[in-house]
Amino acid sequence: MKKVATVVTVAVLALGLAACNKNNADNNAANETAVENTASSDVNAATNDSVNAADNALNAASNEVSNAGNAVDNAQSAVNNAASNK
Repeated sequence: MKKVATVVTVAVLALGLAACNKNNADNNAANETAVENTASSDVNAATNDSVNAADNALNAASNEVSNAGNAVDNAQSAVNNAASNK
């Protein structure tokens, strides 16, 4: 009976110790998830920054084209005014 009690006690102690140990697989999975989420956030931020920069560049180019068009219109008006003021 003492042997059975000893075996049961050892088994209970072993299970208790096993329950107290960190589960490194779970911890590693949580760390991997955190790293992936951070990397995903970094990629999204970089993508958003590059998209915003491209949008700004396109807007600036569009403004320059519009300004050039206005300059052509003004030049045409100047030519028309000069012709009619002869």
